[in-house]
Amino acid sequence: MHSLLPLLLLLLCSLRFTPTTNAADDLTFHINTDCPSDMNYTRGGAFQANLNTTLSSLPAAASASSGFAENVTGGAPPPDEQVYGLAQCRGDVSAPDCRSCLDTSAREIASKCPGQRRAMIIYEGCLLRYSNASFFGEPYTSGPIVQLANVQNVTQPEQFMPRLGALLGNLTREAAHGSPRMFAAGAVRYTSFVTLYGLAQCTRDTSPDNCDLCLAILVDAIPKCCYGKQGGRAFAPICQLRFETYPFYNAQAAQEAMSNGTDDHSGPRKNATTGVAVIAGSNHTVRTALIIVSVLAAVTMLLLLIVAAYICKQSTKLHMHAQIARDGHGDEEEMRSSELLMYDLSMLRAATDNFSEENKLGEGGFGPVYKGTLQNGQAIAVKRLSRTSQQGHVEMKNEVVLVAKLQHKNLVRLLGCCIEEDEKLLVYEFLVNKSLDKILFDPTRQQELSWGQRYKIIEGIGRGLLYLHEDSRLTIIHRDLKAGNILLDADMNPKISDFGLAKLFDIDLSVANTSRIAGTYGYMAPEYAVRGSFSTKSDVYSYGVLVLEIITGQRPSENLISFVWGHWSRGSVQQLLEGSPADGPGPEEMLRCIHVGLLCVQAGPPLRPSMASVVVMLNSRSMTLPVPAEPAFMTPGELPWVAALEPSINEDSVSVLEPR
Repeated sequence: MHSLLPLLLLLLCSLRFTPTTNAADDLTFHINTDCPSDMNYTRGGAFQANLNTTLSSLPAAASASSGFAENVTGGAPPPDEQVYGLAQCRGDVSAPDCRSCLDTSAREIASKCPGQRRAMIIYEGCLLRYSNASFFGEPYTSGPIVQLANVQNVTQPEQFMPRLGALLGNLTREAAHGSPRMFAAGAVRYTSFVTLYGLAQCTRDTSPDNCDLCLAILVDAIPKCCYGKQGGRAFAPICQLRFETYPFYNAQAAQEAMSNGTDDHSGPRKNATTGVAVIAGSNHTVRTALIIVSVLAAVTMLLLLIVAAYICKQSTKLHMHAQIARDGHGDEEEMRSSELLMYDLSMLRAATDNFSEENKLGEGGFGPVYKGTLQNGQAIAVKRLSRTSQQGHVEMKNEVVLVAKLQHKNLVRLLGCCIEEDEKLLVYEFLVNKSLDKILFDPTRQQELSWGQRYKIIEGIGRGLLYLHEDSRLTIIHRDLKAGNILLDADMNPKISDFGLAKLFDIDLSVANTSRIAGTYGYMAPEYAVRGSFSTKSDVYSYGVLVLEIITGQRPSENLISFVWGHWSRGSVQQLLEGSPADGPGPEEMLRCIHVGLLCVQAGPPLRPSMASVVVMLNSRSMTLPVPAEPAFMTPGELPWVAALEPSINEDSVSVLEPR
């Protein structure tokens, strides 16, 4: 009984001090007003008359149409006297509150932006925008972002930020692709007594892809303004995000907005895509009920968990060994029919001196790699997969059955495999210069990399990646392209390696999502690191990082992208080439590589070129390259933001295959 007293006291305190914030309390909180002064209209003219009509009609139209309205007032001629207007309320705001917020917006925008031909005002509950030119449906790819942070800090940001990243990633997908009103709100449990609430919304003139892109940019910006904060907001012209540790939105209205009023609202709604619970009813009551349930469940289950822990641990271990054995038996037959050489275990043991430490080349995510020499003198590399790793078993099957069929001079060649006793071994061609990172970051050996060799490596990796994406029988998304996975032969020709966890997709699928985030931070595209969304364009991002890494000799973990972008924006990028070998391609070619690298690391996937375009850009001096926008920065301080969206084992590479 005495052991329950602390829990009961904590429960009473939680019930007493639970926030009772009403979602409508701060709807008229002013966020931002944008009044560009570059275009003015004549007082008393046609534009002002049309503007007055727009501002007086939009609030009523939006509040009567589920919180959104757009119109064009005035006709030609002249066209520049027309007014394009848009009004939208937050998805959980009631019609009367929406009307009140927009009426305030209309008065204030006229007062704050007198004589302006275009302006926008944002309140917590609504936004109002007008212009003399159409902006309907325009994408947001760059520009100013309004950011506000809660002054209160969380106690453990390294645990909080990954949870927040998962929530905002789910809400982004729901708002862009799952909600008819392009609105999503939801909550996830952070601790037993703290729930994390989030909201995402786009203006309804926006396409799903443009909504996804805009929200992805805001998600990437959240750590810059709000790392370790209990709440934060980010606004762009066509989208917004907010998160708090208290229920700031109306849960029941949010549920109705997300379902367009067609679902049964008698209980919690859990979206099948996001897995984020949206709970209807009184926020105070809901939170109180959740606290009571959590405490009682913890007390009830404590003894059962202690007893079950040991049993589950032993059962899982036995099941894993049995599953590997069963799968291995069936997969061995499939591997033997793959036209790949099956090596004898005794032969590989002799070649590697029984896997001696002296022959060990390195340690991969699924086991060590050894150098071996066959009886005919051929040098080989042998990857010894973990004996108890189910993932290692899947990696072996995919490499043997799928990757063995790929043939390209810029891909590492798989020679064969061995499945005997409890060993699972993969045999590759041996490359004498090992991996690129071993040379690139060695103070002595990096001098061996002339400009000509660096350019050849950049071009070769590009051609290998183009083969994986477009020229092979399967579209392969590597997902872990990095210097450590680029091997070099005796002539410094690059070869892409590690295609472990491959998956087959439907023929029409070009973008996919995963809850298991695996790869190397610094090389990960933002949409993959934060939301688990990957495509060929996520490989392009990794390639861009690798290009900048090869040119500068600086690791991605050292603020590489922001370092290069700083030189580019200041016009001092030439300094990156100073003090380097002068042989091979001239400064123009290397500057072109930097230019291509910056294009590859753009924030949104649609802004990045395909690998086919990249190869053309690198080899055509006459081709004019697009001007890069500010790229997506993934700095070391943001790594906790993306580092644990889903726990994963130590994976060296993850590949995704997509049949054509």
